Amino acid sequence: MSKWQGQLVKIDNYHWKIPSNYKDGMRVPGLIYASEEMLKSICEEQSLTQIANVAFLPGIVNFSMAMPDIHWGYGFPIGGVAAMNVKDGVISPGGVGYDINCGVRLLRTNLTEAEVKPRIKQLVDELFVNIPSGLGSEGKIKINQKEMRELLIEGAHWTVKRGFGSAKDLDVTEENGCMKYADPDRISDKAMKRGMPQIGTLGSGNHFLEIQVVREIFEPKIASVMGINEVNQILILIHTGSRGFGHQVCTEHLRVMEKAVSKYGIQLPDRQLACAPIESKEGKDYLSAMACAANYAWCNRQCIAHWVRESFSKIFDKSPQKLGMEQVYDVAHNIAKIEKHKVNGQNLKVCVHRKGATRAFPSGHKEIPLKYKEIGQPVLIPGDMGSCSFIAVGTHKAMEESFGSTCHGAGRVLSRHAARRSLQGKNVAQGLERRGIVIKTGDISSLAEEASQAYKDVNEVIDICHQAGISRKVVRATPLGVIKG
Repeated sequence: MSKWQGQLVKIDNYHWKIPSNYKDGMRVPGLIYASEEMLKSICEEQSLTQIANVAFLPGIVNFSMAMPDIHWGYGFPIGGVAAMNVKDGVISPGGVGYDINCGVRLLRTNLTEAEVKPRIKQLVDELFVNIPSGLGSEGKIKINQKEMRELLIEGAHWTVKRGFGSAKDLDVTEENGCMKYADPDRISDKAMKRGMPQIGTLGSGNHFLEIQVVREIFEPKIASVMGINEVNQILILIHTGSRGFGHQVCTEHLRVMEKAVSKYGIQLPDRQLACAPIESKEGKDYLSAMACAANYAWCNRQCIAHWVRESFSKIFDKSPQKLGMEQVYDVAHNIAKIEKHKVNGQNLKVCVHRKGATRAFPSGHKEIPLKYKEIGQPVLIPGDMGSCSFIAVGTHKAMEESFGSTCHGAGRVLSRHAARRSLQGKNVAQGLERRGIVIKTGDISSLAEEASQAYKDVNEVIDICHQAGISRKVVRATPLGVIKG
């Protein structure tokens, strides 16, 4: 384990600790969820150093945490989770990332693999035409600045009021698709102008839309509550975020935070952890702007889900209702939220940073939909486009241990640049087609970035979280058709 040899303390087979005396200045230990085998590859990059660095942040409580899909990111590692006491803690844009509320929405259908496979190419072509994708893509919805402000305040409700989906979708969206403390006055004209044309677009990078088929159901009773009842049932997974708008919000507030570090005398081991006290003007401004970007992302996925329904309806000549196209859930992967958690036996108000991590609240929690009260919050975990994805549920152990958080995906082992150097998009596409997966993209060379070889094994990631008890696997699904920007 290179320089980490002897530095990590094994708690059990799936929990490892970086002691708080590893670096002078750490306020809490680091906690890593990993198997011994996976830990070897994690130790080869800089992400564990980032976990130790996050532990320097003022107000951090319990642990600086890393999910098994951890890999290097800006400031915080991707797969990092940290909670700060609201009274004396800080908020850091690096703990959310540039793609604010990058997240996943899942739709279920009544369709089977036998019904969809003969039309899969037709379906993928229709979805590719109907849903704008790719770098800098512009959407079909044209809005002015007044409407943009309304959208940022109302989130997915703004979209539903205009006929994109229904209130039933909002019921099964994290935060009901709207963070209440969004304030458009905290958004620059540049961010506004960047975001207005991109609403309802998939984007590029690791964003995708996938038609999937259920392959395994581990928990039939839990899956049934989600409307997933049989192997070979068709699902649709939508993975995108706040696009250029969120990126601009992050960029601008990082500049503010860099000045705030000096203003408030905060000592940091890495300038990328730039932050400000949560209760400060800078902290409140960022939270309000971040909430705007989160609401934008929920609008984005709401629009795309509507066009997915339209596309399926056109190809199968049936209404979305007859096709059973209901939303299972929508969950954020990059966000900071004010939540109440029990810390050392006391109820504490904390700001939970989840960067490449999923909220995983348990059964009975007041913030999850009534529909899921008895089973726990659905957790949507995409793998790479050539393997599989999982649906899990949150657990009480996650609430006790990880601030109600679990992993968010497979996690990279190759950077995008490294993947492009070692792989060719054309070969990746041909490999997918040989396996019966139809792929459509506006930039075939970009497929190299998202090839299976660039990612960890999502099966192993899920099993670690399942064995550690911070989420419980329910369904495994594999891709039939993929759209990428």
